Amino acid sequence: MALWHTENTDGIVVAKYINPPMNYMTAEGMQELRDLVETWRAPEVRVVILTGGLPHRFITHYSVEELLVSARNRPLMMNMGRAWLHQHNATLTNLRDLPKPVIAAMSGSTMGGGFETSLSCDIRIAQAGDFRYGLPEVTLGILPGGCGTQRLSRLIGAGRAIDFILRGRICKPDEALALGLVHEIATDALARALEIARAMLPLSSVAIAETKRAVYEGSEVHLQAGLEIEGDAFIHTMLTDEAVAIMEAYVAQPMEARVAWLERSRALLHPR
Repeated sequence: MALWHTENTDGIVVAKYINPPMNYMTAEGMQELRDLVETWRAPEVRVVILTGGLPHRFITHYSVEELLVSARNRPLMMNMGRAWLHQHNATLTNLRDLPKPVIAAMSGSTMGGGFETSLSCDIRIAQAGDFRYGLPEVTLGILPGGCGTQRLSRLIGAGRAIDFILRGRICKPDEALALGLVHEIATDALARALEIARAMLPLSSVAIAETKRAVYEGSEVHLQAGLEIEGDAFIHTMLTDEAVAIMEAYVAQPMEARVAWLERSRALLHPR
């Protein structure tokens, strides 16, 4: 039975995770996600939204029942554990590296493996309510092994990440926003994600893809190498007819009207 249920409407794919009763992530769910990510490379997909398909649940966390089975089978863990993690991390890396926006509409508590999945998305929208976000793995005697230690430290810095992970912290939406774990809080995370997705549809797909590449690849190398990546991405965007047409529309404006033109364009990206 499929755990991910997807629908494409006008280029916006909404992928809902449904695994009652608690919406725990499982190996089957990750396998499905791996296969779906490849289909989302198609040009007819412009924006991807991940959300939960059960009321007030996103991906609560990875199934501890599955982890316990693996932990009890030590020979299997010794022989296959690293390959399993490589596949898991490759799925989330491929999700992050999709050349289009990926939005997590975090429609409920999102911890452990669920939170690691959200960290692999470009934009995270938290749902207002009595929900929790974080990486509590140390309280179970393990650590966030599905990219959590690495992506969180790159997101908020090693100092804050080590405090967060060592203490097994979980936090409410307001604290998650203050820490920079999420970008926004909304009364309806999916509705807000759809607003953002629709605003992004008119944007240049090349500009979006190259921006993601410059930010993510550049953040993992030293400054000079990052500048080379950025320069290459910039040239790719400059060589498109779309960029020329948009810049022509801008310079056609009277100089005193250009700021207002930019403000109108910005307002489309920040619908409220």
